[in-house]
Amino acid sequence: MARVALVTGGTRGIGAAIATALKAAGYKVAANYAGNDEAARNFTDETGIPAFKWSVADYDACKDGLAKVESELGPVEVLVNNAGITRDAPFHKMTPQQWQEVIDTNLSGVFNMTHPVWPGMRERGFGRIITISSINGQKGQFAQANYAASKAGDLGFTKTLAQEGAAKGITVNAICPGYIATDMVMAVPEKVRDQIIAQIPVGRLGEPEEIARCVAFLASDEAGFITGATLSANGGQYFA
Repeated sequence: MARVALVTGGTRGIGAAIATALKAAGYKVAANYAGNDEAARNFTDETGIPAFKWSVADYDACKDGLAKVESELGPVEVLVNNAGITRDAPFHKMTPQQWQEVIDTNLSGVFNMTHPVWPGMRERGFGRIITISSINGQKGQFAQANYAASKAGDLGFTKTLAQEGAAKGITVNAICPGYIATDMVMAVPEKVRDQIIAQIPVGRLGEPEEIARCVAFLASDEAGFITGATLSANGGQYFA
């Protein structure tokens, strides 16, 4: 029987590539999204992957959303914490709201999604938790104190849960993408994009599918000896 995988922020960008790759690998996949109904409808129409709407920043919404996914597809055995937002500002201009919104989604959202599925994974003796962090959680980034802190927090969360889950057959890993050719990055002015690419030794942006292949490997049985790891996929831009 195919294992069930859930991808948060799974209807656009890197998340959509991950969901599509997992389906191609034989998983039953569900995609979570927070707000863009049109994009979610288009994604489901194109891929056949069902989309479920809730905010990962809301713990009760996560519990309810997960219950709906599991009632339709079965127990979630692979969770990909991909949902994330930015609210960039230099620290002296950053508002408490900008700080809290990013922490609530990017860090607390990982707790909110993982906590409800953890008991079932322990009982079944199998689980895969894969969290999409960021190169900026490793090295920091100007005007991203909130984002970098949240993504660095995801790495600490990953290393701790890896220790707790290992004896129960649960692996917990993180991926730190560099700059990827998503709609958000491609919308940046070309001059700025060229400056970004100049900092990447391989000389190009990454593709969403390259991150998706990392996820598919970490989700597989073949990756059962890998846990607590941080996989950097950044074209050589930063060595952790």
